Amino acid sequence: MVEQDGRTAAHDMFDADVASKGLGIELVSAGDGAAVARMRVTASMLNGHAIGHGGFVFLLADTAFALACNSHGPATVAAGGEISFLRPVREGDLLEARATERVRYGRSGIYDVTVWRDDEVVAEFRGRSRTLSRDARADGAG
Repeated sequence: MVEQDGRTAAHDMFDADVASKGLGIELVSAGDGAAVARMRVTASMLNGHAIGHGGFVFLLADTAFALACNSHGPATVAAGGEISFLRPVREGDLLEARATERVRYGRSGIYDVTVWRDDEVVAEFRGRSRTLSRDARADGAG
């Protein structure tokens, strides 16, 4: 659900996302089952091969996925996700993750996220979501 000022539940969720913000991830847009998030690769994100650690690329894609599936309003969490790394990323690269809802059925959903560096695709991610039941939200569990 989009509020009059263009904010969605995803914006509220991101406001409280200490992990993503701590890595410099920024929310570009979120609404109607889609989202865009950005992150600059820093020296502290490099692995022993002097390229971006895949875990950080996964985290960016997972954040865009979370923003997309929470843009509808009910609290939604990841049920699973997988990623294919297509190109290495390097210090200074600005990555943009674009998430798109493929399908929602009942409390489940499937979302695809493409991670870009300029006009190059560097990774493809698919996430499976689960909307929390009212009872689970009250207990703080999924």
